[in-house]
This record gives sequence, C-alpha cells and structure tokens, in this order.
Amino acid sequence: MSHEMHHFDLGLWVLFLAYGTSIAGSFVGLSCARRAATTPLGPTRWRWLVMAALSIGGVGIWMTHFIAMMGFAVPGTIIRYDPMLTILSAVIAIGATLFGLWLVDLRALAGRPILDRSALLIGGAVMGVAVSLMHYCGMAAIRIRGELSHDPVLTAASVAIGIGASIAALWLVRTAFIRATRLLGALVMGCAVAALHYTGMAGVHASLDSTATMPEGATLLDLMLPAYIFGTIILAAPLVALVLARQSADTEVDEAIATWSAEINDAVPYPGDRGQEATAELDTRRDVPRRPADPLRKGDVQVVPHERVR
Repeated sequence: MSHEMHHFDLGLWVLFLAYGTSIAGSFVGLSCARRAATTPLGPTRWRWLVMAALSIGGVGIWMTHFIAMMGFAVPGTIIRYDPMLTILSAVIAIGATLFGLWLVDLRALAGRPILDRSALLIGGAVMGVAVSLMHYCGMAAIRIRGELSHDPVLTAASVAIGIGASIAALWLVRTAFIRATRLLGALVMGCAVAALHYTGMAGVHASLDSTATMPEGATLLDLMLPAYIFGTIILAAPLVALVLARQSADTEVDEAIATWSAEINDAVPYPGDRGQEATAELDTRRDVPRRPADPLRKGDVQVVPHERVR
C-alpha cells in the first residue's frame, strides 16, 4: 500500500528556486556553447564545451533535481541519501550533456552547423535517456524505512520529456545566436527539466515497513553545502570566462577599427592636408626670384598705348 508523500514540504518556493537555477545554468551553458562554436578548433574550444556541459548538466539539470528534492518528505520515516550514488548522478548529467554538445560540435566541424533530423534525434535520445538515468540514479540514492517504487507509465513519460528537452537543448546550441534567443531557450529548458523531475516524482510510491531498520546515509543538509559550493564554482567560472572573452573581443574590435582608420588616413589624406600642401607650394613659388624680361627681339610685336594728341 502506497504511503503519503509530500513534494512541496517546505513550500512552493522550492519549485521556483529549482526553476530559477535551471534557467541560470541553461543560459550560461548556451552562452558557452555559442562561444565554443565561434572558437577555432583546439584546447580553447574544448574548454568552452566543458564549461557548457558543467553549466547545463551540473547546474541546469542536476542542481535543479537536487534543490527540488528539498521539498520531498515521507511522513513516518526519516530520509537519508547515499553520497556515492548522488555524486554518480551528477557525473551522469554532466557526461551526457558533454556528449550531446560534442555531437553537435562534431557535426558543425563537418560543415553542417545545424544538425539534420537523424543526428538531432539520435543525439537527443541518447542524452535524454542519460539525463533520465541521472534522475533515477538520484532517486535510487534515497533511503527510507521501507521501499520506493515507480509507476511505469509516469516513468516512461518522464523519459520522453527528458528526450524532448535534450533535443531542444541540442537544437538551441546551434541556433541561439543572440542573447534574447538564449534567454528564451533557457526558459524552455527550465520548464522541461522541472517537468521531467516532477513527472517522475508523481510516479513514486513509498511503502513503509515498521520492522525495517532506520536508514543510514547522509542527510540532505549534509549534502547541501557541498552541492551549493559545487554549483557556485561551476557557474561562476564560466561567467567570468564569458565576461573576459567579451572584453577581449571588444578590445580586438577597437584595435581593428583603429588599424583600419589609420590605413585609410594614410591612403587618402584629409582635405585640410591638401590645402596645407597647396599653400606651401604657393609660398615656395613666391620665394623663387623672377628672371627679368628679355628686350624686344626682331619680329616681336609691341603694343604701344595711344598718347593724347595735343
């Protein structure tokens, strides 16, 4: 018999905090992925891809799941978490995201900047299944005085949502060219991640056993501080990198404009410069002494002015 469960035990603010976290991670990740797409092939490009995977997978997906679990409670039992499975779920989320981004980048290097339908579906399916595996790996880390089971229909629905969210993420990586588009994409991805989590949680059933031993493991508060430190670091590092890259790009543009202007000035002098050159040439001509006029030669015609007849 299923026992009563609460998904918003601390209030609805947990939902909004989880959704806001997913938006922040998705937006920063999409910005890093866009920066990777405009960076030449090499270590710098891979650094942008890794930061995008950490932002989307680590913060936008895993931290959202972790924060949402703050509201999960089962009256009549304490809840503990297996730290190793919790860490494994984070690794799965980041690894799946990195794989999807690598697939998009690989297709871009092949001269196809926007994925065709088959590659998009395959990459989205693999990434979506892995993200769903992250969710249920995190659920497997829960320890209660009893057992947790999952409804097959809602489980399949959550996996389908995960695949859809992954396809949308991979598509947005190559099409979110401007900031407004990335923000809209982050809003959509945040909704999809939250929908995946709460659809999966709606299919959870708890069966308590009064004869079972008390669960062992870490409390949510024990994991909260390391999780928030982890989330802050992996979100702050890409933000700093994005700001520095923007400043570097602005400096390069200013230098290019200055160089271009100097080249134009050298090739085409200003009208004021032409006037100064003409004035200098005229002054030079005035300073040259004039040769006296030659006397009349034979055959020359001289015009004599008429004199007044007296």
